[in-house]
Amino acid sequence: MVNIEKVARQSKIHSYRRSFNAFATNLLPHEADLLKGSPVENANFYNLAKGTARGGAPSARIAMYKVCWNDNYYDIDVLATFDDAIHDGVDIISLSLGGSPQLYFQDAIAIGSFHTDRKGIVMTCSAGNEGPAAMSVSNLTPWILTVAANDMDRSFQTDFWLENGTRIH
Repeated sequence: MVNIEKVARQSKIHSYRRSFNAFATNLLPHEADLLKGSPVENANFYNLAKGTARGGAPSARIAMYKVCWNDNYYDIDVLATFDDAIHDGVDIISLSLGGSPQLYFQDAIAIGSFHTDRKGIVMTCSAGNEGPAAMSVSNLTPWILTVAANDMDRSFQTDFWLENGTRIH
């Protein structure tokens, strides 16, 4: 299990399910299987909407590329990753990177995604949390499908237990 977690820490696929306030944590290999479409029996959200959950592409093959080093990423790694993804023949790229908005010709994500768009590869990016103000996004490129997180206007109260038996309400 330690080796699996080490591999997950080095990947760039993230799970917002295992986090608080949209801070991403790395996916373990079995979580990647769930993401791509393997059925999950008895799925629910605080005992609501019970049933079997399935991802959108059960026959998908997930390709992961490392672009972040020590909590930072460099344009050269981002561009190399786009080149690798094009060469590998991917159909969709989901990228959760961003920063302050830049001009298109200075933004490695905009440049790389322009090339993937020309090859017919769908590109999705996180909207970003950098600002400069509330309700602003950083991935503004028109050829990228930008996706934002949201908070719900409902509260689902439940108890949960930690591995050591501690109950939290």
